[in-house]
Amino acid sequence: FTMVSKMPPTTSLLTASAILHCFCITSTHSYASPRRTIVGSFSRSKHVTTLLRSSPSNTFEEITSSSSDITPSLSSKIEQQQPHNNEVITPPPSSTSTISPAATWHKNRRRQMLQKYGPQLTKLERDSSSNTLALSLLALSNLSLLSLAILCGTAQLSVGQIALLAVFPGSMFSLWTLQILHDCLHGSLLNKRQQKFMFGTVKRRTLQDAILFWGSMPSVFGYYLYLKYGHLTHHKSLGDPKAASLEKLFDSSSKEFEDGDVLFVAHRMKLKGKVGPKFTVGGREITMSISKTGFNNWREDKPLWNAVVFATSFMYERFMLMINDVVVAITGRNYFFPNKPKEFHKECAKYCRCAVLVRGLLWKMAGWKSLLFLYLSETLWSIPPHPACAMFVTNHGSNVDDGSDGGGGCIPSSSTYAGRWYSLFTLGTNYHCEHHDFPTIPLHRLGELRKIAPEFYKKGSNDNVFRIMKKAFSKPEFYACMDAGIQHM
Repeated sequence: FTMVSKMPPTTSLLTASAILHCFCITSTHSYASPRRTIVGSFSRSKHVTTLLRSSPSNTFEEITSSSSDITPSLSSKIEQQQPHNNEVITPPPSSTSTISPAATWHKNRRRQMLQKYGPQLTKLERDSSSNTLALSLLALSNLSLLSLAILCGTAQLSVGQIALLAVFPGSMFSLWTLQILHDCLHGSLLNKRQQKFMFGTVKRRTLQDAILFWGSMPSVFGYYLYLKYGHLTHHKSLGDPKAASLEKLFDSSSKEFEDGDVLFVAHRMKLKGKVGPKFTVGGREITMSISKTGFNNWREDKPLWNAVVFATSFMYERFMLMINDVVVAITGRNYFFPNKPKEFHKECAKYCRCAVLVRGLLWKMAGWKSLLFLYLSETLWSIPPHPACAMFVTNHGSNVDDGSDGGGGCIPSSSTYAGRWYSLFTLGTNYHCEHHDFPTIPLHRLGELRKIAPEFYKKGSNDNVFRIMKKAFSKPEFYACMDAGIQHM
């Protein structure tokens, strides 16, 4: 790691930097450009919108802010608000919310699709949920991870054998867990027309919070804190140079991260703004970052070298997340975010204490190899040569349209179309552009968007995931068209 300081390294600084930048939790997704005929260029202008609470699947702004709050009585208003000519109702401007140019790009795509295919898309958003399918798969994934973790310890498997089990099926189950919890966050896991569950005794929000919390275990760093505090804001702020900087995220006093994806994008993409976190040692301010240190050692047109550097920094940081969880569990505070409110630290401490307890019980039952299996399962799908890495490292790049059809612009979100088995293996996380267009469509229905509105997405299902990874690691791009000239479609 590097340290920006006039002060030479000391043992205390080594200890501090070893735990730094350890709060990012992986999110997945994809590569492959939307079809050029609808692309357009972007502009830097900010679009200010009102966060409507009255029609959860009718406005992009509400979905990006609180898509888990879906009520049947309110969602039924969608049809009432849709004009007969399929014109999309646009909320009036307001100063209460600003979305990034990249988010505005998705908002405009959404509007165009609703204008043309309103009835099909509205029904798909309002009525569909992953429900029984996803809940069953979540139970299967977590029970499988738990069983395999115990097996790795009690059967005295070698490290090599554990690694093979983590590659498959461990990494698949871990990715499925993330995707299902992600559906839960967006309100598309549970029945959208039902507000109380378990014979009317449990409210929707309470059940969703419980699924997010306990559904992320067993794990060694888990997905809960990223999903709770960093994902919905990602939909609103992706590619925003003011929100998407490491300094901003670590110094912020907001309970939510301005864009949680930045915490792991920093390992593999260019960002604007200053670096964080910062520590004061001996009266001097020191800035340190595992992700930026690794990324700064990338070499252009050296994909193998860059892949190794990325894997090293990424896995090292994930390992230190486990250490940081223990610190938070003991002290009740996440020291990398000193300005965040008490509610944030209280929730971090609650989760870390439960997660560390589960890990401790696993260690007692099956030894350290059980945690090694979970660690590898949670990290290997994010790094090359794992096939899922292709979608993860290219989901928000700066893919440039060649302009052959008069469009010519930067594409901030991409999907990977590598066949039916790839979509099953990733449980729909490969449909990332589709997800940002319609965040409340559940994981098993996202692929239908290409059938309903084919001109808005790339044709074919023959993407080569290894070529995609080679391109991504040959020359890094700016995150979500951050450095592109952007004009609204």
